[in-house]
Amino acid sequence: MEALDIDRWDLECEFNNTDHRTDLNGVDRLIVRRGQVFTISLYLRSGNYQPGVGSLDLVAETGPQPSEQYGTRASFGLSADIDTSRWSAAVTGPPGDTLTLSICAAPDAPIGRYTLTLGASGQIEFILLYNPWCPDDAVYMDNEKSLEEYVLSQDGIIFRGSSKHPIATPWNFGQFESGILDICLRILDMNPKCLRNPGKDYSGRRNPIYVSRVLSAMVNCNDDKGVLLGRWTDDYEGGVSPMFWRGSVEILRNWDSQACQPVRYGQCWVFAAVACSISRALGIPCRVVTNYFSAHDTNGNLVIERYINENGEPIQSRDMIWNYHCWLESWMTRPDLKSEFNGWQASDPTPQEKSEGVYCCGPIPVRAIKEGDLMFKYDALFVFSEVNADVVTFRKNKDGSTSQVYSTAVVGQKISTKSVGSDAREDITHLYKYPEGSDEEREAFKKANHQNKLLHQQQNPGLHVTIKVTSDMSKGCDFDVFAVVTNNTQSEKKCRLLFGSCAVSYSGVTGGNCGFKDLLNVELPPGGGQRVALRLNYSKYGALLTEDNLIRLGALLLDYTTKESTLAVRNIVLENPEIKVRILGEPKVNRKLAAEITLQNTLPVQLDNCCFTIEGANLTGGCVISETLNSSVGPGEDAKVKIYFTPSHSGLRKLVVDFNSSKLSHVKGYRNVIIGK
Repeated sequence: MEALDIDRWDLECEFNNTDHRTDLNGVDRLIVRRGQVFTISLYLRSGNYQPGVGSLDLVAETGPQPSEQYGTRASFGLSADIDTSRWSAAVTGPPGDTLTLSICAAPDAPIGRYTLTLGASGQIEFILLYNPWCPDDAVYMDNEKSLEEYVLSQDGIIFRGSSKHPIATPWNFGQFESGILDICLRILDMNPKCLRNPGKDYSGRRNPIYVSRVLSAMVNCNDDKGVLLGRWTDDYEGGVSPMFWRGSVEILRNWDSQACQPVRYGQCWVFAAVACSISRALGIPCRVVTNYFSAHDTNGNLVIERYINENGEPIQSRDMIWNYHCWLESWMTRPDLKSEFNGWQASDPTPQEKSEGVYCCGPIPVRAIKEGDLMFKYDALFVFSEVNADVVTFRKNKDGSTSQVYSTAVVGQKISTKSVGSDAREDITHLYKYPEGSDEEREAFKKANHQNKLLHQQQNPGLHVTIKVTSDMSKGCDFDVFAVVTNNTQSEKKCRLLFGSCAVSYSGVTGGNCGFKDLLNVELPPGGGQRVALRLNYSKYGALLTEDNLIRLGALLLDYTTKESTLAVRNIVLENPEIKVRILGEPKVNRKLAAEITLQNTLPVQLDNCCFTIEGANLTGGCVISETLNSSVGPGEDAKVKIYFTPSHSGLRKLVVDFNSSKLSHVKGYRNVIIGK
């Protein structure tokens, strides 16, 4: 056999990257997916290639300590045909002095940067990614529309607000923007496991379970040189509010340019969105999920103990119920478990509790949460608790005694994600939980040893209280909320009703009083009821609201005869003014467009220092573009600007808009734009 004498080569980056669906990263270098053939052109210096005569020894290597034992080095020669189950190469063009060389990486090869040695002629470099289009890859997903959404889509919707009123927040994932893939690979290189043992870590990158767990630790900075620092107070000194961010690109670039110092600050939806961007960049199908009334159980007993004072006002404790909490789901097989646990895996990069000594969580099969299989890896108990913990409420009396309060609070409501191919909300609660009260739910609770939910539930004392609201609850307005009390017993009841409200953050931290009413003599005939209104005025609540625009309503009904208490709690979210976006001009690639953006000031106060900001994948050149108004905007007046941008790629794109001013900040909006070629 005679070694081929190669003069030069062409990596055919544009053809290969397009074929491997990596062309949005650019076509100036080779980026391919494992388990799929790519082709390069070889130009011989002398002689012609003849099958069975010419030979070529190839060596593919990744990482600082390539090893065949670790799977980070593969040696192979020319074969008659490509074998997609392993590293292989074959000449697929006609014999001659110009060859078409087809190469395939093993479908379980570690992802990352590779060098490929071509005999004695030299080396080529390329990046290898997971391949969810390859049936032999652990991240294979057999649905083209889902792949468009969960791998290729560079923008999306994250649901915030409240369970009664989910609010769609646009997000620019931007995983294919310039430089982002390199930053994602740097994040893997900076993880403590890689710094301790790079050979073993690079080998682990063949496994999306391992990489997902690394990312859930590296997106927060609690144990390492991670991307984001969390902050759940109103003090954002040295950084910006988590509400400031419109996408992941600026965050990732800031981390990279600041020598891997954490970006300040993030909260759950930011952590989850950044992890989603990184996962999609690497080729793992994933989506951001929101769990409303999400339990944070600090001691693992599956019970959230809530305390109120004598006025029904909440007392802070370590166990919390977050108004909502966001995490990530990634799609992969679980060869370490049974096959029914393949599919969506939940992981959570928000630093809440330590797992194996590190602030990370997951991945755990969503199916394991539903079935109550809490012995499976990783962190099943914590995630199960987030969607299933029991809630027990106690009233602390002035004399130090406590009494249990009847309450109907249920955690794990309206678990939500963006629908495939549309901005609509998809309810995926059924993937995490069986219907309440069903035999299947009871079996799952038995398996999970969830004794509190299995025991006889609290008896309804016959007095019932609910909180009702109207539909016109906008920030800046005065409005009424209502406590509706009913007597379901056969005897007359004399009661006391305490109806209060306070500002609250999405993570459950309460603030100042927004309005309070104490009715000492509520008389309820058998089967009768009353509707009690509480007026909330902007002049009082306006200065107390956090950026989440949330108010906690609590109605505590005390039965003078039996001394029993019934509590109703409801969080309401106040709507910001709507941002309207009009595109001026015909949307085409490389043609300058204008976005005319308008927001009406619905607050009874003047807005100063008004600024609109836009960004969008393949719309704004990977940059954030801002426009500041020169004048103030009075009550009822419009803030209006034109911002120019030039799309770089065709297709459906999302232009994300943010508005900030002196009295109204972090108002989000978006416009979907179809860009023609």
